[in-house]
Formats: sequence, C-alpha cells, structure tokens
Amino acid sequence: MEEILEILGEVKPGVDFENATDLVGSGVLDSMTIIQLVARLSDEYDIEITPLDLVPENFESAAAIKALVERLED
Repeated sequence: MEEILEILGEVKPGVDFENATDLVGSGVLDSMTIIQLVARLSDEYDIEITPLDLVPENFESAAAIKALVERLED
C-alpha cells in the first residue's frame, strides 16, 4: 500500500490519500490524473490496465486502487 500511496502523492501532491475516499466523485482524481496514474501503475507493477478497468469504482480510494492492482497481478 505504501508504494501506491507514494505514486498517488507524486501524481497528485497535497492529498491525504491514506484517508481520502470518493476521489473521483469529489474531483480529486480527474481524467488526466487517472491517465497519469494508470501509466505509473502499469510501469511500476508490470500490469495492463484496460479501458474496461477505467471505471470510477476502481479509483475511489487508495484501497480500491490497491485491489485493482492486486487483481491484475494475478
């Protein structure tokens, strides 16, 4: 989780991602930020995040992003 929090902090500094929820709904993560995040996660974890994975539920919190990464690593 620490690595995901670090990536989130680099992509969007100044947000308490450890406690934040509704990241997409509240506008913390917009479409451009999600694209940057997807690129970083793909590189860091050697996973392929497809357009089908680009739904708000997968990016609403650091825990949701971690679950997405873990699912795609399997």
